[in-house]
Amino acid sequence: MKCIILAAGYATRLYPVTENFPKPLLEVQGRSILDRLTDDLKNVPQIEEMIVVSNHKFYHHFLQWKESVEAPFRLTVIDDGSTDNDNRLGAVKDIAFAIENQNIKEDILVMAGDNLLDFSVKGFVDFYLQKKAACIMCHYEPSVEKLHRTGVAILDQDNRVLLMQEKPAEPQSHWAVPPFYIYPGSDLEYILEGIASGECSMDAPGSFIAWFCQKAAVYAYPMPGKRYDIGDMASYQEIQMTFREISVTK
Repeated sequence: MKCIILAAGYATRLYPVTENFPKPLLEVQGRSILDRLTDDLKNVPQIEEMIVVSNHKFYHHFLQWKESVEAPFRLTVIDDGSTDNDNRLGAVKDIAFAIENQNIKEDILVMAGDNLLDFSVKGFVDFYLQKKAACIMCHYEPSVEKLHRTGVAILDQDNRVLLMQEKPAEPQSHWAVPPFYIYPGSDLEYILEGIASGECSMDAPGSFIAWFCQKAAVYAYPMPGKRYDIGDMASYQEIQMTFREISVTK
């Protein structure tokens, strides 16, 4: 299995902090977001390679980061060629770019480079190995207002995804979907097909899942903990406080 880290965004809502520095390398209590993701992946024996997809502007930052990391799997950094927020490829196209650029045939674990979890992705991978089909994460979100701003999954009693809504005006469930996905190698062709179809938003992986789950089986893994999305300065400051409290209680 290969892990693709989506790290090619420009984080304009965090300017000026991220105007000349990539968000995944921002520190949270002394460790960068990407370091924390990498540390967790070390607990997943199935991971053979971690591929960080960067934009051209921040490519050299990730190359420097790579030199400082020791891991039991290969580390690769690739440049998607975009130079600013206006010509970015978008998350879905960056997944396809990684697949084609690295000629990936294996299963892939896709993770957003600006999200942190307070639990290990190992459980997610174990769930995938049980289901032997594409998987997403999900968590119960009671706030309808928050559901308007995320992907929402409708599940059957076996946690198979029947329908996926991307930022719905009228959510049909309370199962919110963060940007963590696993695709079998045999299903990677669907990612390229979805892009070619023009039916998916290129910057919304949830939109792609909505299309994908009509083509192949997708199962949802109920998250055993919390996910932290660093989208703006307020959320960045909040996660600093949260992880400081976690470190104090350990």
